[in-house]
Amino acid sequence: MKKRISLIGLLVLLVFVASCAPQAAPEKVVETVVVKETQVVKETQVVQVEVEAQKPVTIGYAAPSLVGGQERLISMMMEEVQKRGWQMIVTNSNGNPQKQNDDIDYLISMGVNAIISVPDDSSAICTAAEKAKEAGIHFYTADRSPSGCAIDMTVLSDNRMAGSQAAEVMVDELIKRYGEPKGTVLEITGNLGQNVGQLRRDGFHDVIDQYSGIQVIQKVADWDAARAQQILRDVLNGNPGLDGIYLHSEVVYGSGTQAVLEELGLWKKVGEDGHIIITGVDGGPWLLGAIWDGYGDGIGSQPSRYFPIVVEFIEKALNGEEIQDGEYVKEGAKWSPAHIVTNSDGTKEMLLGTLKVTSEIIKDPDTWSYWNSELTPPEE
Repeated sequence: MKKRISLIGLLVLLVFVASCAPQAAPEKVVETVVVKETQVVKETQVVQVEVEAQKPVTIGYAAPSLVGGQERLISMMMEEVQKRGWQMIVTNSNGNPQKQNDDIDYLISMGVNAIISVPDDSSAICTAAEKAKEAGIHFYTADRSPSGCAIDMTVLSDNRMAGSQAAEVMVDELIKRYGEPKGTVLEITGNLGQNVGQLRRDGFHDVIDQYSGIQVIQKVADWDAARAQQILRDVLNGNPGLDGIYLHSEVVYGSGTQAVLEELGLWKKVGEDGHIIITGVDGGPWLLGAIWDGYGDGIGSQPSRYFPIVVEFIEKALNGEEIQDGEYVKEGAKWSPAHIVTNSDGTKEMLLGTLKVTSEIIKDPDTWSYWNSELTPPEE
C-alpha cells in the first residue's frame, strides 16, 4: 500500500550517516562460511568467500522528540552506528504515540535491519513492535520498556534503583530535620503510562512507604515542565509547611521548580530555615549544580550516556549471537555489573546501575560525567 508522506505533517527527520552519493562499484567484503562434509564429517572446514555487499546495515530510530536529552541520545546512538559503517534513519513523533507507531510503520517499509525506539507509550508501542517482528526486523528500546509484548531487548537505567536512592536521600534529610522520618513530601511524576515513570514511582515508594510519618502528595505531570510548575505552585499554596520535593525528572522539571521556589521566597540553601529538600532522578546539570551550590540534596543519577550500548547488542543479534540472562560486566564502568533479565513479557532488559549523588561526592568528576560525558564540575 502506498503511503503519502508529508514533510511537515509527519515531522520525519531522515538522517543518513552513510553517504548517499552514487558509488562506482559495490564494496567487496569477505564472509566466513562454515562448510561440513555431507557423508563422513571428519572436521569443519572454514572457507573464505568473496560476496557482493548489497547495502550497509540500516538502523531505524523512532524518537519521541528531538529536544533536550532525546536530542543528545540520538547523537550518541548515531555515533555508535557510524563507528560500524552503518546508516541511520531518524523519525520524530513529538510525543504522540499513534504518530510513533506510524513512524515505525514507515521504518519497516524502508526495510531497515533493526529499529530502536524510546516509547511515547509503553503499551501503545506494542502494535508497532509486533509488526516489526512479523517483518523479521529486530526491535529494541532505550530508556523505556514496552509493556504487554516481547521485543529483542531494552537498555535502560535501573529506574527503580534510582527512585529508591532519591527516597533514601529524602528520608536521611527528614531525619536530620526532625530526629525521625516524618514530614510532607510532594512527588511530581512523569507519565505513569510509561514503565520508566512507573519504576521511578515504585522505587521511591519501596523506601518511603516504610515510614508512616511521611505523607506523600503525588501529582502527575506527564513530563510537562509547565504543568509541573503549576502543580508545585498550587501545592505550596495549600501546604506552606511542605518539607520536600521528589522530581521524577529533574532534567525536565528542575529549572521550573527553582523558578517557583524563588518566586515564593523558598529557594534556600541546605541548613537554612525554610529550605525545601530536593531530590530526583536523572543526574542532569540543574540538580548537580544545585547540590554543588548547596541548594539541592541528592539524586539517583542514571547512566544515560551508556544507553547506546544497545547498538552493540544489535550487532550481536545480526551476527546470530544469543543474549543470556545474568550479570553483564564491563571493566571500568561505574554501571557495571549490569543485570540482564527476561521480564514477564519475554523482553530482555539490561539494567544499568544508577549512582546516588549527594554533597559528599558532588566534586568527583565522574559524578558529573555519569549522565553526560560532556558535563564537568564548575571551577572553584
